[in-house]
Amino acid sequence: MLTTQQPVFRKFWHAVMPLAHLQGERPQPFRLLGEDIVLFLDAQGEPRALKDRCCHRTARLSKGRCVGGALECGYHGWTYDGGGRVIRIPQYEPDRAIPADYCTPAYRCVAKYGYAWVALEEPIAPIPEVPEFGAPGWRTIYQFHERWDTSPVRALENSFDNSHFSFVHRATFGVAAQPRPSRYELVQKEGGFYAETVIAATNPAAWQRVSGSAEPITQRHMRNAYYLPFSRRLDIEYPSGVRHVIINCFTPIDDGHIQLCQWLFRNDREEDCPEAMLVEFDAVITREDKDILESTDPDALVDTRRRGVEYSMDSDRPGMLIRKLLMELLAAHGESEVHR
Repeated sequence: MLTTQQPVFRKFWHAVMPLAHLQGERPQPFRLLGEDIVLFLDAQGEPRALKDRCCHRTARLSKGRCVGGALECGYHGWTYDGGGRVIRIPQYEPDRAIPADYCTPAYRCVAKYGYAWVALEEPIAPIPEVPEFGAPGWRTIYQFHERWDTSPVRALENSFDNSHFSFVHRATFGVAAQPRPSRYELVQKEGGFYAETVIAATNPAAWQRVSGSAEPITQRHMRNAYYLPFSRRLDIEYPSGVRHVIINCFTPIDDGHIQLCQWLFRNDREEDCPEAMLVEFDAVITREDKDILESTDPDALVDTRRRGVEYSMDSDRPGMLIRKLLMELLAAHGESEVHR
């Protein structure tokens, strides 16, 4: 699926970058759905997003600097407010009016969960709710903000595919002796679906503080949820009562690249399992996924024609449902899937 050729995806919020990256004098560039944008903080400390192009000589505004909550072009100093309008031209006389059409496009941009979120057009759905964020008894850990050479649908399909655990993750939690995947219970809901399963997971001594158990093999009660178009929530509950809640946003950069944004929420304390260990644990698992996904064709969805392995079809069901929901979304907006 070529995400840049489906205009409806411009009408959703996408996690772009941590707000911490917007501190300082330099504005930050990003490519979202093939569109070059630039982000900065306004005078109130709120994130703003503009087209990364000066209306004067087409220089990238991301080469400029932030001045008093506005964005100054690094070429001739033309300065833009958060709405994209030019508010200062150093070459003009002080009393000369600046024409109203001296501007560059501005995009919708909000701060939530410590990130700047951008919608290129009027959004048709809210940012998914994360009740654990800031809730008593939960800690928030910002884990990843990195580029992958794959597509958001490939990443989503993989995140619901429990038949790869014994192979891709055999060095971490996959049980090599149990390659047959557990069955998903799927419930479709508005804007996505809920998928629940229980799997066996290896529990090496080096990582036992993550699960809160000393057993060599433990269980993961996995409550997985998909949100249109490219987000998921994975609530892992261990027999110890520890919950390891992961939020992923697979932000589409262009047709062959995404940005993985990942938050982690835990109902334990730092002394139970240090943040550094939790980041490294999920980093190892994430690198395993990244390596195999970057070897696949990004412009593809789950192949529903797999033959000869009956059990594989059950583990394919979430991927097939993702495709169905995306196709319904495109059809509802008069669009169709486009392949290379």
